Amino acid sequence: MSDLLLLGLIGGLTLLLLLTLLAFAVYSGLLAGVTASAGSPPIRNVTVAYKFHVGPYGETGPLFTESCSVSPKLRSIAVYYDNPHTVPPEKCRCAVGSILSEGEESPSSELIRLYQKFGFKVFSFPGPSHVVTATFPYTTPLSIWLASRRVHPALDAYIKERKLCAHPRLEIYQQDQIYFMCPLARQGDFYVPEVKETERKSRGPAEASDAPVDGTGADTMSDTSSVSLELGPGSRETSAATLSPGVSSRGWDDGDTRSEHSYSESGASGSSFEELDLEGEGALGEPRLSPETEPLGAPKWPREPSTPEKGEE
Repeated sequence: MSDLLLLGLIGGLTLLLLLTLLAFAVYSGLLAGVTASAGSPPIRNVTVAYKFHVGPYGETGPLFTESCSVSPKLRSIAVYYDNPHTVPPEKCRCAVGSILSEGEESPSSELIRLYQKFGFKVFSFPGPSHVVTATFPYTTPLSIWLASRRVHPALDAYIKERKLCAHPRLEIYQQDQIYFMCPLARQGDFYVPEVKETERKSRGPAEASDAPVDGTGADTMSDTSSVSLELGPGSRETSAATLSPGVSSRGWDDGDTRSEHSYSESGASGSSFEELDLEGEGALGEPRLSPETEPLGAPKWPREPSTPEKGEE
C-alpha cells in the first residue's frame, strides 16, 4: 500500500512539474501569434552604444549582459548582418548594445563617456520610412529562445514571398516586447564601420592592389579618411559620416562586394513599395504608410549589392 502511495505521489509531482513547465512556456510566448508585416518602423532615428561581434550569434549573451550592466534602464538593441543558416557561425557578424537616445533627443556626454569607458563605440541609425517588422512577447529569458525560432522564419517567408530587399535584421528589446525590424530603405546606414572593415580584409591584398588611386597615389577606397566614431556631446548625424567619402558617394549598382549569404540576399530582385500592403500603424501610433511616402530614388529596388555600402540618398 505504501508503495502505491509513493508511486502516486511521484506521478502527481511529475504531472505538476510538467504542467508548470507548460504554463511557463505559454507565458513566455509559446502560443503567441507571429505576424510579419510592412509598415512604419517601431523606433525613430536612434543613437546607440555597441560592441561588434564576429562569431556564433549564440555567443552574444555576454554582450547584452555587459551593455545592460552599464545602464540597466536603457533599451537593448542588436543588429544581425549575416544569415546564420547560410554563413558559417564563426563568420556571422553583429552589433550589440544599448539605445542611448531616440528622435531629436541627444545622448548626454556623461552617458557617452560611460559607455566608451567600457569599450563601446557610438553610432547613429536613421529612422527608415518603410520596414518589415514583427513583435514577440518578452516576459522571460525563454522568450528570446522562442522568438529566434518563430519570428525569424516568419520574416524570412514574408520577405522571400514578396521578393523584398530587407536588411539587416534588428532586434529591439523594449519593456515586455521584442521588436524585429528589417529596413526597406537606407539599409546602408545600418551597417557599422566594422562590417566594411571585415569586408575589406576578406577581399585580400589582390583586390586591394586593384583599387583606384587618385593623383597623389592614395587609395580612393581607403578607410584612412573615415571620420572617427568617437562622438562628442550632442552629435547626432554620424551614420552618414562614418564611412569614407569614396564609399558614401557610390550607388547601389557600383559593385557587389557584400559578403555572400548576408540578409541582403533575402529578396532576389526586390519589389517596389507599390506592391506592398503596408499594414496597420507603427509602434509609435503613426498612420499607415502609402506608396506616395516612399523615399526618393528609383521606384523599384535594384538587385541587392553584396557589401554594406551607402548610396546617395
